[in-house]
Parts: sequence; C-alpha cells; structure tokens
Amino acid sequence: MRVGESGYRWVTKRLLSVANVRHAVNVTTGALAGPTAPSTVERLLDAAAGAFADRGFHATTTRDIASRAGLSPAGVYVHFDSKEAVLYALSRRGHEAALDLVRGAATGAGTPTERVARVMSGFATWHAEHYEVARVVQYEFPHLQPEHRDEVLALRKTIDHTVRELIEDGVATGEFEVADVRETALALMSLCIDVARWYSPAVRRTPDRIGPTYASLGLRLLGVRA
Repeated sequence: MRVGESGYRWVTKRLLSVANVRHAVNVTTGALAGPTAPSTVERLLDAAAGAFADRGFHATTTRDIASRAGLSPAGVYVHFDSKEAVLYALSRRGHEAALDLVRGAATGAGTPTERVARVMSGFATWHAEHYEVARVVQYEFPHLQPEHRDEVLALRKTIDHTVRELIEDGVATGEFEVADVRETALALMSLCIDVARWYSPAVRRTPDRIGPTYASLGLRLLGVRA
C-alpha cells in the first residue's frame, strides 16, 4: 500500500523507540575475535579487515597484515596457519555477530512490524559502523576453502531462515502484504548488506541516520500501512 514519506518516517521513529537496538549492533572488530582472545589476535583481525577491504584478498599479503598490526611478518603465523585462515576467522565471526543481531531483534518482544524495524535498522547500522569487516564478510566469501565456505554458508542460511520466519509471522497477523516470502527476505537483507559497499566515514549519511532509513524501506517492501 502506498503511503507518504512523512508517514513512513513517523512509523519508523515510533517503532524504533520501542526498544534500543544499538546494543545489538555495537560490535567492534575486536569483539569479533572473542572476549578472551589475545590482544595480538584482535590486532591481526583489525589489520586484516582493513587490508582485505582496501585491497582485496588476493592482493593482500601476510606481510601487509603484519605491518598494519605492528608485527613482524612471522607474527601472523603464530596465530593463523595461512592468510585464508585469517579470512575464515573474520568471515565466521562476522556472520556469527550478524546472526546474533538478527536473531535478537527478530525474536524479541513486539509485533512483527516492530521486530522487522529493529532487524532492518540494526543490520543496516552494523554494515555502516563496521563496513570494513562487512565488506570482507560479504565480498571475499568465494576465497574461502570449500569446508570453510560451507560453514559460513550455513550461518547465512540461518540468518535468512530467521528473517523468513519473521515475515511469515507478519503475513499471518495481516500486518504484511507479501507475495513471495523467500524473495522478500532476500531483498530486505540485500538492502542492508549493500550498505557496506558504498559506506565510508566520509559520506554525509551517518549510521544513526542509515538505520531508520532502511527500516522505513523494509516496511515499504512489506506493505505496512502507516
């Protein structure tokens, strides 16, 4: 159903005030390394995220990663067997953080409309605040070894399934007008993921603005009435 832009802004502002979503997206690269991980591992993951995002997986060397982390080239191999192992650690932990975020927002309190607003706002905000990690997680995926790709792909499928279930809940309550749940879930997640492709701290849009904007877009796709 078509509604005015001001109507969507009002709905989104009201929905996002129901619960604070920022706790779900406040994940630093260091946090992806795990709460008990050595600081050196966190530095290496930070360095790798920046290098892979800037240069791509193939163009980045372990020397590049070590240099950014302030270590000797051999320092990488103390903690990781290979450059691909670093990529795998970032990819797996990034997807785990994304799954925790989406699952927490999707299964929390509130109506399906309120929960979709939280999912979209949180997921889009995360891809802006952590755009380097997000780029690596999303776009360097093909460079993982087959067994690692399978593990990460399983996490992606769980994220997709969580969103599809949420949309089905909204269809069941009459809040959403959706012809194809699977395709709509893919569209919603693709919108948020694409933020990592174009976002940089130099753009005028801030993560705080991006989140509510993408929540509004998600509600439009679902046919939510203002």
